Amino acid sequence: MPPPPSLDRAPVIVYTGKGKGKTTAALGIVLRAVGHGHKVGMIQFIKGEWYYGELTSSKRLEPEFEMIAAGKGFVGIIDDDHPIEEHQKASQDAVGLVRDKLASGAYDVMILDEVNYAVKLGLITVDDVLGIIAAKPDKTTLVLTGNHAHEKVLEAADLVTEMREVKHPFQKGIKARKGIDF
Repeated sequence: MPPPPSLDRAPVIVYTGKGKGKTTAALGIVLRAVGHGHKVGMIQFIKGEWYYGELTSSKRLEPEFEMIAAGKGFVGIIDDDHPIEEHQKASQDAVGLVRDKLASGAYDVMILDEVNYAVKLGLITVDDVLGIIAAKPDKTTLVLTGNHAHEKVLEAADLVTEMREVKHPFQKGIKARKGIDF
């Protein structure tokens, strides 16, 4: 059950849907929050073993921004050489890390990147996510990204944005571009 609405409670924000831009929208919040001197944490549930631009650029926003790639990489794609149990353990460890970070009270914004997809893949449970939502400090804005957001997570959120793909270069055989897509 979501906490009761309060004017003093920071929101729970969900970016979901099949369209591109969920993590990018969350990183937009990072830029705004850091610009106001806020402390922001980002725990990435799926990403972890491939190189992507945020790994380097996030260092430029330290100490206000801390990004941790807690996953073992994308699950079930061509070069995924990890058994599902390793992905599950990494995501379960990430849940513990999020709980610890939130309990510290040090964060104004906490982003759980690809957490919705982690639930969809069975790496963690929707109850794990609902527990995080229920336990978040009132001052902390919580941002959840990833396709396939669970209905219970949508109900618990204050703001939900669904990204809808209208057109994508991949449909024409155009590969992902450095600095734009990763």
